[in-house]
Amino acid sequence: MSSTLWQPASGCGDRCRPGAGPRATGATAGLRVAGVFLVLLTGLLPAMLGGVLLRALARALLGVLGVRLVARGPAPRPGSLLVANHISWMDILALVAVTPTHLVAKHDVRAWPAVGELAGRIGTIFVDRTRPRALPATVGEVAAALRGGRSVAVFPEGTTYCGAERGAFRPAFFQAAIDAGAPVVPTSISYDTAEASFIGEDTLLHSIRRIARVRRTTITVITAPALRPMPGADRRALARAAQRSMAGHGYRLAA
Repeated sequence: MSSTLWQPASGCGDRCRPGAGPRATGATAGLRVAGVFLVLLTGLLPAMLGGVLLRALARALLGVLGVRLVARGPAPRPGSLLVANHISWMDILALVAVTPTHLVAKHDVRAWPAVGELAGRIGTIFVDRTRPRALPATVGEVAAALRGGRSVAVFPEGTTYCGAERGAFRPAFFQAAIDAGAPVVPTSISYDTAEASFIGEDTLLHSIRRIARVRRTTITVITAPALRPMPGADRRALARAAQRSMAGHGYRLAA
């Protein structure tokens, strides 16, 4: 596996965020940023987060940022692999707020203030994209979670895009669903503002501040009907089928 395949790059950058649209007042933006860190610190207090509490925390973080969440489509059953396009770090909050799920995240997230600690406590599976040989073990970890009846969400594009542009779904984690005999739930995530895009040289703090200055942001999460891979299915074909099935469910395929 080449490093190019293992570390996909998005062509999106700061040019994708025009900075237009209704803005919140400076006071509102400041209160929102303060609210994010207050909710995060509150979430670190319990020894373990799960179920209703974790879902409430995700919804609270979106709420203090002035973000409205809209969820459509069938509810994934426990033990499903959710595969979603990737636009922002808020995708994670949206998925957790919609359905109980564990997450696969890049290992860099561990270093994010408060967020990294919280991610570790809720059972996030970290993938190190600088160590391609570690990927099979991570895929096995996801398969074990699925066999145990825990849903897992992954972002097969491998990096974030602005929403207008898309990346092809990478097939590696689809093998986990095949090995575990788990349903694959294609999940479309979209925003009504490009300001939410976490792209280019963005940092978490800059992204939080930018979103806080938007008057109102809406995230729409749409789950498509589950795909049920047969034993021995081809993971590449499954990845293509999952991405195609999202067309018509709020997702535009790449040209």
